[in-house]
Amino acid sequence: MTQPIPTALPAQSQATLAAWHAMLESGNMDALDDLFAEDVVFRSPVAHTAYPGRTATTLVLRTVNTVFEDFQYHRSFATDDGASVVLEFSANVSGKSLKGIDMIRFNASGKIVEFEVMVRPATGLQALGAAMGAKLADKLAALKAEA
Repeated sequence: MTQPIPTALPAQSQATLAAWHAMLESGNMDALDDLFAEDVVFRSPVAHTAYPGRTATTLVLRTVNTVFEDFQYHRSFATDDGASVVLEFSANVSGKSLKGIDMIRFNASGKIVEFEVMVRPATGLQALGAAMGAKLADKLAALKAEA
């Protein structure tokens, strides 16, 4: 599952990305909060507005880790400035296959400040939205109301 960490990323960002891969591989998300800046923004493929803050971001990512089946990263690309990386993945949700990308932007300290996910095809996206909604709808609505 783990892909090589792009060397175009600064050392702090490489360490954050390596920790992310290790958490996914082990299934232990206990240190997830440590990867994110306090003002991180999560952009969901099924929501119209972003989820601001570490609490919402970790909630979504912890939950999606329980929804995805056969999750696997395939390729990674770093921007020339070393501030961002794109990770291509595949997974299954409720019997539907999907492919997607995680677009991750880091700050100068190597903390994640933006995590955006895009998913295709529509059937996979719909299955993901339904599964995540069933687990998180009330929690995410409460978080958005607080923001």
